[in-house]
Amino acid sequence: MKRRWNWLLYAGFAVVLVALFSYAFFVLFPITRDFPWANLLLFVIGGALLAIGLVRAYGNPERYRGKVVGPILAVLSLLVFSLFAYGLFYLGRQVPASASAPVVGQPAPDFTLADQDGKSVALQDLLRSSGTQAVLLIFYRGYW
Repeated sequence: MKRRWNWLLYAGFAVVLVALFSYAFFVLFPITRDFPWANLLLFVIGGALLAIGLVRAYGNPERYRGKVVGPILAVLSLLVFSLFAYGLFYLGRQVPASASAPVVGQPAPDFTLADQDGKSVALQDLLRSSGTQAVLLIFYRGYW
């Protein structure tokens, strides 16, 4: 009897790689940026496919291949997940808090920035020209 390819091993490893590299896409959306549940779900799916493939390879070796390549792909997948988890959950939390950042209600320091046309605009100029006491400042996280 000719042994068949154990495609679950390769599919599981491919899903793990998609889980790693898709974080650059999922970070664009706030629902998946704050907690990477979509990436973790993909890691779980990839791990399940790898586990089923390993069970098939060792449980029925005369029918399915994968006793050599299966553990190699499983260890590589575990290393990829460990790298992802270390970078996201440990290194991402090591960023120091900004002690000098303004708090809610505190007056903003005077600054000058370029507008959409490239002209310099100062905060004091906006306050003087509008005749109001307030200017709405919107800060983006930098994902553009």
